[in-house]
Parts: sequence; structure tokens; C-alpha cells
Amino acid sequence: MKKKLTSILITNYNKEKFLKKSLRSVCGQNFKNYEIILFDDCSSDDSINIIKKFKKIRLIKNPNRVKKSAPLNQINGILQAFKKSKGDIICLMDSDDFFTKNKIAIINKEFKKNKDINCIFNFPKSNKNQFNFKMKKKTSIWPTIFPTSCISFRRNFFKKFIKNLEKTNYPNLEIDARLTIFSNFFNNEYNLLNKQLTYYAYDENGITANKKKFSRLWWIRRDEAYKYLKFIMKKKQIIFKDSLDYYITLSISYIFKICK
Repeated sequence: MKKKLTSILITNYNKEKFLKKSLRSVCGQNFKNYEIILFDDCSSDDSINIIKKFKKIRLIKNPNRVKKSAPLNQINGILQAFKKSKGDIICLMDSDDFFTKNKIAIINKEFKKNKDINCIFNFPKSNKNQFNFKMKKKTSIWPTIFPTSCISFRRNFFKKFIKNLEKTNYPNLEIDARLTIFSNFFNNEYNLLNKQLTYYAYDENGITANKKKFSRLWWIRRDEAYKYLKFIMKKKQIIFKDSLDYYITLSISYIFKICK
């Protein structure tokens, strides 16, 4: 039986430092029935020349970069790449991360084995000095947010997510947080694959690098995550229960906003 097509969607903006190694990792997969679609958001470095050397990759060049926020630009790139994709299974990837050689094969096997699963989060490998990944306690308000490159899902799941994405709102809230919230609170599933299939590379110029814990942007992003959560719960007709953490987040983010 023919294996279902898998689409790897990559977004890139000025990642020439990581790009060659990243693209080699996806072009060298041991699962053959897949496509790679890369959206480049008007890179000004040598990214395009590097990408063109990889014949397997379908390149989409953004003709005009809109100066929104990095998270909203990333979301736009993923949506543009998704429109051109045909896969039943979708794997997201940031262009500064890398996949293990067998990632696509393992992800496909998991979806084939579990027909009711729509979204899978796999664990990242990383340099411990750069990225300390911890699973949160079950009592935590938020489930652990996995990096974008650790998220895979079925096509129909993402179509449903797009309808509830709020793509022009919450400029500091990345797609990985939105997908986690949507999967957990709207789709009522939070599927962890306890295998390290993604190498997470820390980039000091990356989206999350300037959002250190308890910083101004960290609190504002947390406030936006609550707003998105309330939006999703309202869609599902679930009552949002206020908490001390919610009011603390609301108050501190408000102070940061008015003191900007």
C-alpha cells in the first residue's frame, strides 16, 4: 500500500548560519514519500542561494516583507506554505533546527497506528547550556509548549485550526503556543511522542530569544496566551475560570504596556 504523502513546511528569514545543515537533515530522510515547501520571508543574507542548491525543495519567495511581528510573520509563512502543500501529514520546521534521519518515518508510523490522533508533539534534542526543556506538572495552567519544529499534525486538523487561528491578533504569541492551546483545549488531545526527533538550535536572533522569563515581553506574551485561550474556550462553550495567575498576568502586562 502506498504511503501517504507528508509535507514538511519550513519558514526562513536570514538563517544562513543554520540553513545548509537544516536542509540536509530534511532532504536526507529515510522516508521517501514526502515534499518540502520552504517559505522565505525576503531574506537579505545568502539564504536564497543556499536553498536553490537543494533540488528537492519547493521555494516560495515572499515578494514584499510586511513589517509585522516575528510571530505573525512566521504564521503567515506557514499558511502560505500550507496552501501549496498536498500532504495528509504535515510537519513544521524552523530553518535553524534539524530533523533526525528517521523522523518522518516515525511520525507517519504513529499516525497510521493511532487513527484518532490528530496532532503529535515530539521531544527536542538540544545543548543543555542553550535550552533547558522541562515538562510541566499536571497541575500547571499551561501544558508544556513544544518548539514549532516538534509539531506534526493531520491536514484536516490544521484546516480546523486555521479557522480558529486569529492570525492577525496577538503579535507576540507564536504558532507553537497557539497549536498547543488549540489541540489541548479545543480538540481535547495532547499527544506526546517520547522520542527526540528534532534538534533544537538556539539562535540569539530568533523569535523567542528576546522573551526571557519574567521580562516585559514574556508577560505580554503570557497575557496574549490567556486571551487566545479564552477565545478558544468560548468557541467550545467552556467556562473560563479566573485564577490568581490570570490576574497577576493581567496586571503586570497592563503595567508594562502603559509604561512603554
